Amino acid sequence: MKSAILATIAFCALVSAAPTISLVLEARAPPNVPSKAEAQSQLAGLTVAAQGPQTGYSRDLFPHWINQAGTCNTRETVLKRDGTGVVTNDACVATSGSWFSPYDGATWSAASDVDIDHMVPLSNAWKSGAADWTTARRQAFANDLTNPQLLAVTDSVNQAKGDKGPEDWKPPLTSYYCVYSRMWIKVKSVYALTVTSAEKSALTSMLNTC
Repeated sequence: MKSAILATIAFCALVSAAPTISLVLEARAPPNVPSKAEAQSQLAGLTVAAQGPQTGYSRDLFPHWINQAGTCNTRETVLKRDGTGVVTNDACVATSGSWFSPYDGATWSAASDVDIDHMVPLSNAWKSGAADWTTARRQAFANDLTNPQLLAVTDSVNQAKGDKGPEDWKPPLTSYYCVYSRMWIKVKSVYALTVTSAEKSALTSMLNTC
């Protein structure tokens, strides 16, 4: 009996001394997110102007989601890129996996609960320069996997964002302001889109949280 008790005490001591392993899901950052310094430089280079009219805008003028590889379209490609343990069927539809939404910190196990957010919304782009683009350029913008324009987020949060700029909407998690502003600025810089004075002020404040 005494030896059994001693063995139990030794085992408990060993377990308590073992390192604690914490498994925390984190969002996988989209590509080409600039540093704070790079974003500040890019923001300084953007043209400040009032937004143009919504006249003539239609999501159909930004064709998406287009085929990317095999049977996978842009949405399915981002779901696989941003998710963890994503399993797809022959049609490239995600049948299981886990998605962490950086906007609100929620984790989802069903792809139907996840939207693919356009960092700079299509309507915002239309009013800040895209109205003058060709359809081919608008298609490239709406399906851009090279820049931080697309990311998987909670569907209801994405719907709350709508077509609002950072002067009117920010992610629920203030800890994400830094990354969000850097991604927004990068996309506007790459596509030479304009920013309003209120938008620039909001982005500057968000960068200051970095």
